[in-house]
Amino acid sequence: MDYFLQTFPQQLVNGLEAGSLYALIALGYTLVYGILEMLNFAHGDVFMVGGFLAAGVAGLFVHNGVAAVPAALVVILMVAVAMGGSGLLGVGIERIAYRPLRNANRLAPLITAIGISLLLESVVQVQISPAPVLVPSNALVSQRVLQLGNVATPFTGATLFIAALLLMVALDLFVFRTRFGSAMRATAQDREAATFMGIDVDRVIVVTFLIGSALAGIGGVLYGLRFATVDFFMGYLLGIKAFTAAVIGGIGNLRGAVVGGLLLGVLESFGGGFISSQYQDAFAFLALIVVLLVRPQGLFGQPLTDRA
Repeated sequence: MDYFLQTFPQQLVNGLEAGSLYALIALGYTLVYGILEMLNFAHGDVFMVGGFLAAGVAGLFVHNGVAAVPAALVVILMVAVAMGGSGLLGVGIERIAYRPLRNANRLAPLITAIGISLLLESVVQVQISPAPVLVPSNALVSQRVLQLGNVATPFTGATLFIAALLLMVALDLFVFRTRFGSAMRATAQDREAATFMGIDVDRVIVVTFLIGSALAGIGGVLYGLRFATVDFFMGYLLGIKAFTAAVIGGIGNLRGAVVGGLLLGVLESFGGGFISSQYQDAFAFLALIVVLLVRPQGLFGQPLTDRA
């Protein structure tokens, strides 16, 4: 019992840190599903591409552990390139791969998304590196450890959590407090009716992919700065966990995706810390099974109803 009480705060902090990354990526899944009712399984690899773009920018300006320009400027460039590149990649995927299949059988876009995911992984593996690529985070951000009592977390971990939280709040305000956000919600509710109301549905869908992919891109930056490495396969497991978080929260519900991501991270941390670290990944999918059995629509999802 003493061990539990002593390590509980640390495991909670670890879980919130991991969960904030899951939530940030899960927002992309839930945004696209809310608009198109399509599972964009390539989203995790868009996150991976964002990480590699950021690593490439860092490699241009950091040599022998020293930044050639102010470190803050390098980080800003990493964020700009990763968000811009990932956002454009997401828009390109929607335009080339998904839009022609918008009215096709629902299985076709799903298979296409899996194909795009494998394509992105293969291109990065062959054209860039099959081995992990180092991100010189020690030359860009502070490596000190923040200590509060028995709880310790690296500065990069705290930055990851705070940045992800701010981005999630900003997205929530955009969707629920702006005119374009109203158009997005109207399109999600009924695309045909939104068209009759004068909403440019194609534009809404493009912006949705742009925003979701840009968030995945900055997630890649935060991941690279936190763990100082990126690899071509990192979007696979993180993408699956982020999708799991979106389903737990209620796929299509933004706030549910955030809660699902944080909850998933905390469950993983507690399971790995108090039961067995070897089964840490299994706890995420066990949580998914339990939620689907008890509440199939997710924690914040709306029950399915038959339409007249």
